[in-house]
Amino acid sequence: MKILTEWLRSYLPQLDVDDAQLAEDLTLRGIAVEGVFALENRAGNSPGSLFDMDVTTNRVDAMNHFGIAREIATLYNLPLNPQGVAPLQSSEPEKPSLSIRIDPDAEAFCGRFTAQIVRDVRIGRSEGRISRYFSELGQKQISNAVDISNFILLGMGHPTHAFDLDKIDGGVVVRRASSGEQLRLLDGSTRTLSTDDLVIADHSKALSLAGIMGGFDSMITAATKNILVESAWFDPARIRASSRRHLIHTDASHRFERGADFNAAPVANRLVTQSILQACGGKLDGDLVDCIVAEHQRQTADRPPIQLSITHTQRLLGTTLDPAGISSALMTQYLTGLGCRLTPLDSDTFSVQLPSWRLDLTRPVDLIEEVARVYGYNRFANTLPAPGTVLAHPSARIQRAVRDRLYALGFTETLSSTFASDADSRLFAPQTSAVPLENPLSEEAANLRPSLLPGMVAMLAHNLNRDVGSARLFEAGEIFAGSTAQVAESPSLVLGTFGGAAQTSFYTAEDAPFFELKGAVESLLGLFDAPAAQFTPLSPGSLFEPGRAASATVDGHLLGVFGEFSRAEATRRKLRQPVFLAKIDLHLLLQLPLRRASARELSRFQAVERDFSFLFPDAVLWTNIQTAIHGLGLTELRTLEPIEVWRDPQKHPGVYSTLIRAVFQSDDRTLVDTELSAWSAAIIAGLEALGGTLRA
Repeated sequence: MKILTEWLRSYLPQLDVDDAQLAEDLTLRGIAVEGVFALENRAGNSPGSLFDMDVTTNRVDAMNHFGIAREIATLYNLPLNPQGVAPLQSSEPEKPSLSIRIDPDAEAFCGRFTAQIVRDVRIGRSEGRISRYFSELGQKQISNAVDISNFILLGMGHPTHAFDLDKIDGGVVVRRASSGEQLRLLDGSTRTLSTDDLVIADHSKALSLAGIMGGFDSMITAATKNILVESAWFDPARIRASSRRHLIHTDASHRFERGADFNAAPVANRLVTQSILQACGGKLDGDLVDCIVAEHQRQTADRPPIQLSITHTQRLLGTTLDPAGISSALMTQYLTGLGCRLTPLDSDTFSVQLPSWRLDLTRPVDLIEEVARVYGYNRFANTLPAPGTVLAHPSARIQRAVRDRLYALGFTETLSSTFASDADSRLFAPQTSAVPLENPLSEEAANLRPSLLPGMVAMLAHNLNRDVGSARLFEAGEIFAGSTAQVAESPSLVLGTFGGAAQTSFYTAEDAPFFELKGAVESLLGLFDAPAAQFTPLSPGSLFEPGRAASATVDGHLLGVFGEFSRAEATRRKLRQPVFLAKIDLHLLLQLPLRRASARELSRFQAVERDFSFLFPDAVLWTNIQTAIHGLGLTELRTLEPIEVWRDPQKHPGVYSTLIRAVFQSDDRTLVDTELSAWSAAIIAGLEALGGTLRA
């Protein structure tokens, strides 16, 4: 945004700070000046500088010369020349010669609409200050009436528009567009409107796309003799949605989308009208018409006051470099300068009426931040928090342990969007009621995410589409369910992999990623003092490939599901190789106690290994084998693990072969053959009881 310091100084006649210092002071107060450019002298007079400014989107009140002048007046405690004008009186005070109203069906879109008729004007080129300022700002000049509207926008920040009155049929109505209605805009494009668009119309046609751009058929031309000046307030969300829908971004929509000043509409209208009378001649037809929707006025200009405590402000802001600190008088000076009205309630508390142009102020902490900003963050002392005031979240240690374990397993942490489309919400969380957004940015972000899986699939696809050979990703975050009235959120964890898993004696290369995910789930559970997970094949569904997915339960509670992503869905999403996913209930893990690390003294006596080669029916799981052997009570049994697993469906259908290795060791003696033989016999008997057959 470009700002002229000469224009700023017209509002601040007592400002004696040079432009370089002014730029630095504004930047330190959050109104960033990114460049200062000296302008050429005119007849020996310095026109000042051109500021190239970056004003944050929440500060729509500062996106104009008067708004920045208000900041400067507050900063230096200077008087500010007002920009308002007295109500203009028609030579024949009466209602205007055409009806002006807001349609009841459009009151949710438009909270205020002002109109003023000016007759017998002369349209020509702009001269004087407007022409000079526009030249220095690089602003296109069109005609005196149109330039005045743009001049007031740059000056006070509120959009206005001028219509050719003779092209208006009957009267003016602010209404919702009809479905399929056509409107030709000032840029020459023709738009097809919907009922979600707002238009300013006459009794036969739409005249402009409200809050965004005027219409071609009612624009000011050299032949215009009579003008209707319009200034309004439109609902930010409605203008934002309409602007996105038609892919149009204008100076007007930029301001309306961010929350314009409800009380600025009549002021802007009078300023434009007064300037037109001065530059274009003419006379008023009737007085200013001001249509107001009371509900919007209550939510913006007439918001209830906020109570602000002096001691709370001082405590929250802390120590300043100035020994005097931030006093009550200083708080009053700053907030009053910014437009607040302060009423003392007692010796420590103010009732603060918020200015209509600062919709970003909603809480006491917002006012405290404004005090700190104007005072200057560079004027606060560098201090550390008092000991004991910062406490770690109760789950922080567990979440850190989970992340560290996944890092150790070769996974990389990722971060995805908090939103999901309707289709993804139904596919990845069919049993969950997704929370819709009132104003989604796109169809792909229609809901708060009910699952982390859509984001994980998108990230895996992103890597696949860029020829990444393999990936191991995880994300921990919040998921949401419920409705807009009541949103429930809970922590969740997802893992995603593709490629890079090698074939072993336990499984084929095709099955390797599945067992890798299973191992990751078991490894995570190994962090906790909890029973071993029970794994059960998943019944066919739309999310995972049939026969290639399983669920994990702990003590009867579902910990998560994992498996190969549905090949049909993967093909639809153009994933070029199998993708494996795991969804884990992080909330359940956070309820479990972490396993305490323990150490034992190493035995000085030799360990002895014994191998057992068995055939088992496919229904016998490794957990069954572990339970059976550990149930024998062999105190010297140190470890038990499968060394090999293989199948031969033709020679041994319905069974698998495994080599199990048991390691025995005593802490106080050397084991003898008679003990080992007895223990081996007990293990063989226990495995045969499971249905196993000892291989020769």
